[in-house]
Amino acid sequence: PAGQLQLLINATDPAGQLQWLINELSDAEKSNEKVHILGHIPPGDSGCIEPWSNNYHRIVTRFENTISGQFFGHTHFDEFEVFFDEESPDKHPSNVAFIAPSITTYPHLFPAYRVYEVDGAYENSSRAVLDHHNFWMNVTDANLPGHEPQWRLAYSARKAYNMPSVFPRDWADFVKRTQSDEDLFRTYYRHKYHGPGPFKCGGSCRKTEICAMLTTKGKITNLCP
Repeated sequence: PAGQLQLLINATDPAGQLQWLINELSDAEKSNEKVHILGHIPPGDSGCIEPWSNNYHRIVTRFENTISGQFFGHTHFDEFEVFFDEESPDKHPSNVAFIAPSITTYPHLFPAYRVYEVDGAYENSSRAVLDHHNFWMNVTDANLPGHEPQWRLAYSARKAYNMPSVFPRDWADFVKRTQSDEDLFRTYYRHKYHGPGPFKCGGSCRKTEICAMLTTKGKITNLCP
């Protein structure tokens, strides 16, 4: 976190965490295993130290055929970040970081959680995320006299966003579509800030939100439209 300034003494790889990750991914690659990475602060978040975030991005790109899922939290929002292999000729989308909402209450947000549908346990399974289903609870209704808390399915990613799958290329295509399709963007924005509303975001707000989907290296926003 940005507030822990002692980490900046070695901003490249504090505590050797990234070297450990490289070793684990190398072993998994040799064994033809798939890996899910679980973390707290998303690599594109402004609270993530920039040199560390940049190196993490390079590792994810290098092991794109081994890492079949990245899962983060911290922001309390329902969002994602698309990774691109910027050193390849086609600069293809190489991975995606799924950022789930929080079940804890947060200003202007309803409690929410996500259930991932993942390719199952069989020989040579991709272990890839196939879809995710998001649930939320209306706190305002739950606090009315005689009412009980109720969790409701808010949406399925594939159905709500009209996606054939939820692989990196699909999320990259989704980002492109949100730039011209206002209804699609509004749907995403309403899901990201799951709460009582109002849900208004145009002009610079919309550009900032779309940029966040493409930012995976701290404050580096070179892929933003």
